[in-house]
Amino acid sequence: MNLPKVATVILHYGKIELTQRLHAQLKEKNEQIFVLDNCSPHPYPAAWLRLEQNLFWAGALDYCLHYFQNQGYDYLWFLNNDLYFVSNLPIVSRVRARLAYLEKKYAKIGIYSPCVSQNPYHAQMVKRYAQGWARVAYVDGIALLINLQCFNELKELDYAENVYGYGVDIWLSYRASQLGWFVVVDQEVEVKHFYHYTAKNVTGFLARARQVQQKYLKERLGPNFKTQLDAFQKIIEPL
Repeated sequence: MNLPKVATVILHYGKIELTQRLHAQLKEKNEQIFVLDNCSPHPYPAAWLRLEQNLFWAGALDYCLHYFQNQGYDYLWFLNNDLYFVSNLPIVSRVRARLAYLEKKYAKIGIYSPCVSQNPYHAQMVKRYAQGWARVAYVDGIALLINLQCFNELKELDYAENVYGYGVDIWLSYRASQLGWFVVVDQEVEVKHFYHYTAKNVTGFLARARQVQQKYLKERLGPNFKTQLDAFQKIIEPL
């Protein structure tokens, strides 16, 4: 089976120990892990690249989407550093194999994500089946894996008014599902997320990011976007 070429990127900002823990989990023979240092106050010693300024989540994602698209990759897997996989190792090669299976069976796999142990914001992300995948309307972007052909069809990330990125993941994956791409949550690859671990330590960041998120989603999904998101979370199709 030919496995897709996946660029696995950990976004580093904040505590070095967080990134080191995830980096160590994902390391395996013949799989390269790229750590992107988003101009962190605490530089990551083993970073693939350190940006000259903090591009925040959306800007860093956009940078990587264009960079790895030009390097001939099939997918970009963009991971927050405040994650810890609770599934059995190895992770990256296993995900590539599962993507290859999905591609063969369903062809248009646009957005993929592991499931999570708990999620207070996006109910469809929580593990609910022992096996397989769940097709959903959108995903939370904590461990966003994007088909670069899908991104090319979408044409842009659409984040100019929202560099913080809260809501950009929702809109990106929802647009993909509306174009007929499969948006899936893997029920056999599970991750634990420590929500806002870094963001809550930056004074005023969460309040500002949430304010921008509400304006962003209201402009794209309408004034009743919260009701719409609640409805979207109920769209779960086992694969």
